[in-house]
Amino acid sequence: MEENVKLTKLAKCAGCGAKVGAGTLAKLLEGIETRFDENLLVGYDKSDDASVYKVSDTLALVQTLDFFPPIADDPYLFGQIAATNALSDIYAMGGEPKLALNILCVPEKMEKSAVHNILRGGYEKAYEAGAIITGGHSIFDDEPKYGLSVTGFVHPDKVLTNSGAREGDVLFLTKPLGIGILSTAMKAELLSAEGEALMYKLMTTLNKAARDAMVCFDVHACTDVTGFGFLGHALEMAQGSDVTLEIDTKALDLLPEALSFARMGVLPAGLYRNRAFAESGVDAGSVELAVQDVLYDPQTSGGLLIAVSPEDADALFAALKEAVPSAQRAGVVRKFDGARIRLKSC
Repeated sequence: MEENVKLTKLAKCAGCGAKVGAGTLAKLLEGIETRFDENLLVGYDKSDDASVYKVSDTLALVQTLDFFPPIADDPYLFGQIAATNALSDIYAMGGEPKLALNILCVPEKMEKSAVHNILRGGYEKAYEAGAIITGGHSIFDDEPKYGLSVTGFVHPDKVLTNSGAREGDVLFLTKPLGIGILSTAMKAELLSAEGEALMYKLMTTLNKAARDAMVCFDVHACTDVTGFGFLGHALEMAQGSDVTLEIDTKALDLLPEALSFARMGVLPAGLYRNRAFAESGVDAGSVELAVQDVLYDPQTSGGLLIAVSPEDADALFAALKEAVPSAQRAGVVRKFDGARIRLKSC
């Protein structure tokens, strides 16, 4: 394979846009027996970001796995993005990444230097996170794919899940929205150079600073916004917590080019899967369709959605503004009123 072959041209889908839709995934898991273990604090039946297993009164293991096809043509950059995305699940649970294993699929004729650079990008992001990559597994595949299986540590009493939001909590988001739309525009050669650079910067920014800020406050729930889009992950939080999330769409940071492309109809396939999954639980009110599209857009290596006690909201907001790419006061948690998500535009 020649060095100048673009990685994104080797894959049908890009990044988290390749993720199986949440509704489809739920059906695939139906009927599978869940075994009880009193030390399993969070399992796959919880629709959460990672599993958590209590080892002692002061230590629990957080485990996750994430991989996907290329969302960047540069192998090193692809490795960075995939690793950043995989590490995010540990941060969403309030944990600290410690160990990781590579998951790698590559075409048999891919240049050795390209494979090396994918792995190098992953290693450097893992080390930035304070984690050690200790091995992994690789196979030949027509489409390249890369990611990590990550193990982190957390105190059993400080585990954050996506199902603990309480009435009155304030919602925060830590990265802009619209990555999936930008990556679709990039593949069509419509994205500006500035938009491409910003997209890659956001996708390679660890959620470590967001995690480090939030654990200092009375946070009740957290999830990272990735393949199911903002509204898909928000719906899971609302359902798991049995509440309504009232979202202030004017306070959300929507990438300008993403909104423009949404108005043009340049949308990833994963966005439609996310809408099909979440739409029945969303009261969109009078919010513009293109804005809704950005909220359903599958994010690769997106930010954290955090529900914090109202008493700590201002302090957390101040801390996040100093630490994350885009601190957004996204809305509030209400008592369940018939809709899981209510979008407000004023």
